[in-house]
Amino acid sequence: MSERQALLDEMTADGELVERLEDGRLRCTACAHRCTLAEGRRGICEVRFHRQGQLRVPYGYVAALHVDPIEKKPFNHLLPGRTALTFGMLGCDFHCDFCQNWQISQEYCDPLNGVSPALLQRTSPQELVRAAVRAGAAALISSYNEPLITSEWAAAVFREAKAAGLRTAFVSNGHATPEVLVYLRPHLDAYKIDLKSMQERRYREMGGKLQAVLDSIAQAHAMGLWVEVVTLVIPGFNDSPEELWEAARTLRALSADIPWHVTAFHPDYHHTQAEPTPAALLQQAAEIGQEAGLHYVYAGNRPGRVGSLENTYCPQCALPLVQRRGFYVLENVLTPQGKCPRCGTAIAGIWS
Repeated sequence: MSERQALLDEMTADGELVERLEDGRLRCTACAHRCTLAEGRRGICEVRFHRQGQLRVPYGYVAALHVDPIEKKPFNHLLPGRTALTFGMLGCDFHCDFCQNWQISQEYCDPLNGVSPALLQRTSPQELVRAAVRAGAAALISSYNEPLITSEWAAAVFREAKAAGLRTAFVSNGHATPEVLVYLRPHLDAYKIDLKSMQERRYREMGGKLQAVLDSIAQAHAMGLWVEVVTLVIPGFNDSPEELWEAARTLRALSADIPWHVTAFHPDYHHTQAEPTPAALLQQAAEIGQEAGLHYVYAGNRPGRVGSLENTYCPQCALPLVQRRGFYVLENVLTPQGKCPRCGTAIAGIWS
């Protein structure tokens, strides 16, 4: 083992999302891969591993820490106009070639990377909560890498956050298990899930399973988590009208109140052959979502170029409720109870 790997392995704790098998192996239940690990073996994510009869998992550090508008995650129905302290660690259970946080999410599996452990910030849940309070943040959010594979750390942070009156959220690929969602539910308010494609073959290319993501969206919604879904619209990858219709209808079958964000792609990492997503394609995708019956459809990453598709409207009387440009709220006329001030319709979301 390299000195660097040894240093990273020191920043771990005993995992709780684990099933002990009769032959001494451990089955990790943090994500839908359900890796079965003999002594000394690592999961697909590379950050969860079996050592001396215990599942060791990342703990006690952050690789990225920023205060951002909550709209940047993106959440449009979670405390609009407020900020969040967002933290991330290393690693992912996918290997998307268009990843926009690849420097930390693909840290363990790509030779282009090599984040020095010296650049990681050792910290505690209490310190992160104090930092959020000092910054005036309304929420703590786990993002940047895949938070499911660091769920034990997130749960520890979120326990402290909830005690301090902060909201909590995941920004995730949604490749979850029922066990991890049950584990997180007491500590988690909101869950942003990427629905990257409606094609199983695309998910195989990325290293996951489409049905696991669809099941996670359904389970998270049924459990009462506030769910928003994002589809990064990539020309030539997932942008056909047929596929967008399938995504929209799938979400509508769960609830008309699940916000669907169709966001613009820019060439990055290993996926540089596609063109940036034109605003007209985002508008077409959003119109499909609206025609499918979704109440809240947004187009993102093209500030000022997608007409009214950055704003929230009352689904009953069409009053503009929250007007945005990019990640910033220009006006919010929702009542403190999250209702339309004109017709009194309750708008789905978390507003306080």
